[in-house]
Amino acid sequence: MNKKAIIVPVALLVVAAAGISWYRQRDAAAKVGTIYGNVDIREATLAFRVAGRVAAFNVDEGATVKAGDVIASLDPEPLQNALSASEGTEAALAARNSLVHHGFRTEDIEQAKARLASAKSALVEAERQLARQQALAPEGAAPQKALDGAQTARDQAAAQVKVMEEQVRTMTTGFRKEEVAESDAQLRQAQAQARSARLALKDAVLTAPSDGVILSRSIEKGTMVQNGTPAFSLSLTNPVWVRAYASESQLGTFAPGAKVTLHTDASPDKVYKGAVGFVSPTAEFTPKPVETSDLRTSLVYRLRVIVENADDQLRQGMPVTVRLAK
Repeated sequence: MNKKAIIVPVALLVVAAAGISWYRQRDAAAKVGTIYGNVDIREATLAFRVAGRVAAFNVDEGATVKAGDVIASLDPEPLQNALSASEGTEAALAARNSLVHHGFRTEDIEQAKARLASAKSALVEAERQLARQQALAPEGAAPQKALDGAQTARDQAAAQVKVMEEQVRTMTTGFRKEEVAESDAQLRQAQAQARSARLALKDAVLTAPSDGVILSRSIEKGTMVQNGTPAFSLSLTNPVWVRAYASESQLGTFAPGAKVTLHTDASPDKVYKGAVGFVSPTAEFTPKPVETSDLRTSLVYRLRVIVENADDQLRQGMPVTVRLAK
């Protein structure tokens, strides 16, 4: 047999085997460096924190908003009235609390002493009139009604003297520590109520928490809403994430911080850049929406890829191919 005829086929088989091995290695490397996932754009449900009647809304479905933009507001009048009432109570208790801590002015104390002296003089006169009626009673010259009236007047004058004496004592010696503590507590309560009223008035204006697009609106002007009733659904434009899944053998490749490129079927030539930001510590079965070359029963680890140059072509749930950046 011709040796050359044998060597050539063998050489061809060796080359073919080498080629197959190279292609298999390249395919395996590509598999290790490629994972799949879906665009995961966060959504926020916006609602008023207070109840009220919708006075106006400034955006509708599809509107683009910036963080801090006013998108709706409630009728502020009831909340403003509540704030005015709470601020009035706070002011009154603040004045009372200042008095409790600093005591009365000298002028006030002198006036109280003068009222006490006047009450004592009234008591002396009432006692004199009572004594006169009592002296006339045995002779029958004073009717019982007059005697009873004089006794009542005397008792009232004596009670007034006691009230004035207690007032002078309080103004002179100051308030007890229990009274001071009670006044402090009442003032703190009033201040907290005023802060709550101010916050409620502020919450009557609904603002966008971040940049995004209004997906839906569920309120109308004049609608009565309760606190927490959903008013708008907002799709956040930043950040845009991709929820991807990697096998255990790919975890070393797609570690946190790894730079990646992303491609979509809608724009295969468009290259998005990103980085792995989170890798789940627990394994799970591959979700059905994710297209992978492995069996869907394979255990995988969830990754969060942060897209650095996202645009409006990335839509919620869009399939994405993620490759390790070269």
